[in-house]
Amino acid sequence: MLMRGVFTPVTYIRRQVFAEVARLAYSDEDPAAIEEIPYRIITGEVPLYRDSVFKERAIVGERVRLACGLGLREMDKPVPISKGVEECAKPEKYYEPPLVNVIPFACNACEEKSYFVTDNCRGCFAHPCIAVCPVKAVSMVNGRSVIDKSKCVKCGRCAEACPYNAIVKYDRPCAEACGVNAIESDHLGRAKINYDKCVSCGQCIVACPFSAIADKSQIFQLIKAIKSGQEVIAAIAPAFVGQFGPSATPAKVKAALKQLGFADMVEVALGADIGAVEEAHHFIDSVPEKQAFLATSCCPSWSVLAKQHFPELAGCVSTALTPMVATARIIKKEHPTARVVFIGPCSSKKLEASRRTVRSDVDFVITFEELMGMFAARGVEFAELAGEAPEDASASGRGYAVAGGVADAIVSCIHDLYPGREVNVDRAEGLANCKKMLTLAKAGKRNGYLLEGMACPGGCVGGAGTILPINKAMISVKQFQEQAGIQIATKNPKAQETAE
Repeated sequence: MLMRGVFTPVTYIRRQVFAEVARLAYSDEDPAAIEEIPYRIITGEVPLYRDSVFKERAIVGERVRLACGLGLREMDKPVPISKGVEECAKPEKYYEPPLVNVIPFACNACEEKSYFVTDNCRGCFAHPCIAVCPVKAVSMVNGRSVIDKSKCVKCGRCAEACPYNAIVKYDRPCAEACGVNAIESDHLGRAKINYDKCVSCGQCIVACPFSAIADKSQIFQLIKAIKSGQEVIAAIAPAFVGQFGPSATPAKVKAALKQLGFADMVEVALGADIGAVEEAHHFIDSVPEKQAFLATSCCPSWSVLAKQHFPELAGCVSTALTPMVATARIIKKEHPTARVVFIGPCSSKKLEASRRTVRSDVDFVITFEELMGMFAARGVEFAELAGEAPEDASASGRGYAVAGGVADAIVSCIHDLYPGREVNVDRAEGLANCKKMLTLAKAGKRNGYLLEGMACPGGCVGGAGTILPINKAMISVKQFQEQAGIQIATKNPKAQETAE
């Protein structure tokens, strides 16, 4: 997580790709002009990031294809970057799985989890590292500790025992970021995703320092839908506040979206209000008499994790509509012919929108970073914009963006609807921690609880498609909550109208 909020060459390339794909989509150029994009991003003859400028362009070419919703090319066949792009230029075209992809030749084939001895080793007389090793993998060679990796079982006891912190754990960043152990290795030692385990949280995308992992995008198809004259309405996730710079107030973001060609913008925090009220009633009606606990459902990766890894607990996961779907249905009820694009912080919502039951409600999903590419393509200047701030949701609904906010919103509704009822709450952020929480629940230690799970650190503000550092994003969300005219979901008349 050390790279989060740091502008690196990886960040630069990723955002350049989104901006160039957006420019192509907005233009009337032949889609085959996609072939020129790698040369605009990687200029000259001298490589800046890798051992060859040709390799740099080839990797950018793969990222461009993914940004258009296309799949990776087979590297042993003469396939142009533009193959399939004309079909993808149609608004109704939806990307095909897999969503998250490793670009094989961009991967550095980082070594899998291991322990190694650094120069901090003093060759001490005690050498506790040798004493604690259960398989005799540590020995003294030329006055310092050496680990025999053929024997090592990676238990980490040597690292814990070393008084000089001379033994460190090493893991490939993508695998360390993955909370479901979905990162494996191919025959050349490069990262490979096990899609039977992957829940599309996207944390591997932002963890990889070689820019070797990327997800597919719909910005190309979305822009084509706007250009074709269709009514496209943006449903924007609560974490959007502050993501596009200090000048991009909520009012200006709404104005900027209209400048891009969107018909309107609606806060997805409205759907959060609806969900909070529904889950409050569900909790009171069912916990613990009908089910042991209630697990929230707004994060698709957390929900999929619970159902895949703890199938016996699946009945305890809320069936309430996620804020994205609830908001989309409201929009389509009022605008039956409109196309809805969810603009959010993560890859996970792309996974959710690809489900057959959701496709009729949500037509497109893009991230904040992809939207920033659209702003860049159209030269949007937030300082020059003005508009009215959105007033769709309560402070509680807007709080869904940060870890703990979902549970807080539901508890607030319970206290308002059922005064005196106490609620035990447990929450976890990061899939590894979510698994620990569900393990406790499986053991019967969370009966009667409301459980909140978030796949990303910090909650939605830590999603793979965000721009702002997590701590700054949390502050921005808090400030936006304070501006809300309504404090809790039960007092939001728009949510009440929907419930009726």
